[in-house]
Amino acid sequence: MGTEEDTRYEAVRSRDARFDGEFFFAVRTTGIYCRPSCPAVTPKRQNVRYYATAAAAQSSGFRACRRCRPDAVPGSAAWNVRADVVGRAMRLIGDGVVDREGVGGLAGRLGYSARQVQRQLTAELGAGPVALARAQRAHTARLLLQTTPLPVTEIAFAAGFASVRQFNDTIREVYARTPTELRADAPERGRAVAGVAGIPLRLAHRGPYRAGPVFDHLARERVDGIEELTGEPGTRVFRRTLRLPYGTGIVSVDEAAHEQSGTLAEHRGGWLDARIHLTDLRDLTTAVGRLRRLFDLDADPYAIDERLGADPGLAPLVAARPGLRSPGAADAEECAVRAVVGPQEAARLVERYGKRLDAPCGGLDRVFPAPDELVGEGGTLGALARVLADGTLRLDPGADRDDAEDVLRTLPGIDARTVALIRMRALGDPDVTVPGDPVGPAGGDAWRPWRSYARQHLLVESSWKESGKHRE
Repeated sequence: MGTEEDTRYEAVRSRDARFDGEFFFAVRTTGIYCRPSCPAVTPKRQNVRYYATAAAAQSSGFRACRRCRPDAVPGSAAWNVRADVVGRAMRLIGDGVVDREGVGGLAGRLGYSARQVQRQLTAELGAGPVALARAQRAHTARLLLQTTPLPVTEIAFAAGFASVRQFNDTIREVYARTPTELRADAPERGRAVAGVAGIPLRLAHRGPYRAGPVFDHLARERVDGIEELTGEPGTRVFRRTLRLPYGTGIVSVDEAAHEQSGTLAEHRGGWLDARIHLTDLRDLTTAVGRLRRLFDLDADPYAIDERLGADPGLAPLVAARPGLRSPGAADAEECAVRAVVGPQEAARLVERYGKRLDAPCGGLDRVFPAPDELVGEGGTLGALARVLADGTLRLDPGADRDDAEDVLRTLPGIDARTVALIRMRALGDPDVTVPGDPVGPAGGDAWRPWRSYARQHLLVESSWKESGKHRE
């Protein structure tokens, strides 16, 4: 049996994109760190060091590779699965909590002291919350430098830096370039087009991505005023509004998935094209995180398909739709409310309480109301709005899923099915069974920890059979 280091070096040697984001490697002789699929010449094994995060590699003095851009890889799928403090902390840092609330705010959300959080993250990931947030700021800054014409000073504060000096020092340290040089390195195709609003993004994913069923799902749930879907299947565009910490946003994502080149077809990943228009650029990190959760872009389709494909009943479905995702939520609190009231009532709430955008865009003219705007509603909705508004129920990316479920079960009128749907969608739990599903019972331990994905396979297959169509 080989060691973990053997597996990692083999991944580097074969440029295996399945491991992009799961770990990073650095080369002592060059001072550079990369993603496993980096196309550069494979370094000698004795010169390679491995890190769980880009922040750990940066903290050890390594600079990001210019060829493979290791800061742009999908996030580790482990953070979606893990319910411990480290997993919850990583989801919160990815949502920009450290930038908005500091390490103290992160620790308070986790229910630990700042020292305990620092110790646990450093022990397991090789970097504390400040270093992890700093790496994320550097990535956001590079994105803004290379895709927008914004002045450097505005970019510094939009990315979350406390000062322009801190911004300049970090960019030089991480990329070995000045901000001006980094901007000049941007490919023409990545730059914003004059007259076109928003920031163009590539939302990276690992492995195959089945976009059609995700867009079908969004089409079925669509609520006028805050969401719209245009185009024909295969070339659809999903657009929606977002209520964000500093302002509002309008985001759009194209259905057509792009595949990046790779040494082996089955190891390739790719991206979805997106565009984000914000009233306050400080919300960029949060908006990107929400899109990644909605489209389930940090999942590990290799691990999921291998597990579910071992079940004889699911094997043909997995083979027919490799890379099928389990959609999450762009706004967890909104998702919970919509799960409770249904689409027609959700449309009424948008019409009555939804805040109007200062600059409507097409059919998008409002954002979904915040919980504190719904506390006057009676019944189950009012009860849910109150516990969300006062913080009794937390559905942020770092929320404890079991604690949230316990609170939901105390609310009048919420049944086990609704609780399960909220846990799966709003909290992004990959291992949920939903009582009363017409697709049959869960496969028990054989489907763990991916029961949410098994459900998605069964639902999609059932939908296609009802429509009389063949599998995709």
